[in-house]
Amino acid sequence: MMVTFKSSAAPDVLMLRDLAQYLLGLVGKRLDARGVILHDELPVAIRRLETAIADEERTERVLEAFQHSHGGQQGPAGNGLSRRAWPFLDMMREAQKQSADIIWGL
Repeated sequence: MMVTFKSSAAPDVLMLRDLAQYLLGLVGKRLDARGVILHDELPVAIRRLETAIADEERTERVLEAFQHSHGGQQGPAGNGLSRRAWPFLDMMREAQKQSADIIWGL
């Protein structure tokens, strides 16, 4: 199932339900049939998502260093959180700039 995020500040963002549920959880929201991130909630939501991305990137670097030091094979470049979250994060940043809300629906 797909979830569509909409804002007057940015093009629609369409993503799979599981990813939408995960990203919304990171920013302190629940995936319901419909929902909203109000413009005054965006600074905290953006900060939470950026922190989660930074934490994942830090963990990946440590894991890569560990694998390299132990002669392990380096895995292929992953499809990490920063790549998967980028359209949503970009929408949140644009909505914040324009004091716009973000709504979603299933």
